[in-house]
Amino acid sequence: MDTEREKMLSGKLYDPSDKELSDLRTKSHNLSMEYNMTPETDVEKRTAILQELIPDMGENAYLQGPIQFDYGCFTSIGERTYANFNFTVLDVCPVKIGKDVFFGPNVSLLTPMHPLRWQERNTYFKEDGVLTDKEYGKPIVIEDNCWIAGNVTVCGGVTIGTGSVIGAGSVVTKDIPANSIAAGNPCRVIRSITEEDMVGDEIKE
Repeated sequence: MDTEREKMLSGKLYDPSDKELSDLRTKSHNLSMEYNMTPETDVEKRTAILQELIPDMGENAYLQGPIQFDYGCFTSIGERTYANFNFTVLDVCPVKIGKDVFFGPNVSLLTPMHPLRWQERNTYFKEDGVLTDKEYGKPIVIEDNCWIAGNVTVCGGVTIGTGSVIGAGSVVTKDIPANSIAAGNPCRVIRSITEEDMVGDEIKE
């Protein structure tokens, strides 16, 4: 029989009150709080906290803080990725972030899902008296070289393709193809990014 952790990561309905999951969340929430309370000048301590919170994190990635992770251990972050203030990642399903990704302030990556029918969604008491509910999740993938502007929400089940830009305030509910400019609520592709969008004289490959 699958554990609640295995159910959660595979996108099945699971019980979030499970002790293993509860302990992992508590650890993540405490590490997030500790990171947020540590001055950014204390690079050594902040680095140590992130290594424990997000073991799969590439070199020279930087999270400004404050941050909030549900688990951390189910998120991977590529090299040189940067996240501005108030970066929230609810990683009940895997969150995969590529390299050289820029996040503006107040970006939320939200994998949790809840049943649409309240009869399945509402909390209930288990036989041991613990109050819980039934949830599930869908993974999020943000590929290399993306820019996710401020106040963007990315919902579960979404993949944002390599090199895309998501406009400020967008709510991303569907996949975005590579090299696209997309914006809005719900987020829609506006056009492709081309060489005509070059601002300077050099193009980085």
